[in-house]
Amino acid sequence: MDRETMRQHVFEYIEVDYNKTRWPNTQGYLSPESFELKNSA
Repeated sequence: MDRETMRQHVFEYIEVDYNKTRWPNTQGYLSPESFELKNSA
């Protein structure tokens, strides 16, 4: 696997998988999607 392919895989993991499931304390333990839905209404 070349460097660019590896970079793309890491980016996709972070942006697609990790950021949608983590629950940071600063957002009241809501996932980023839930936080955005709650605050857009």
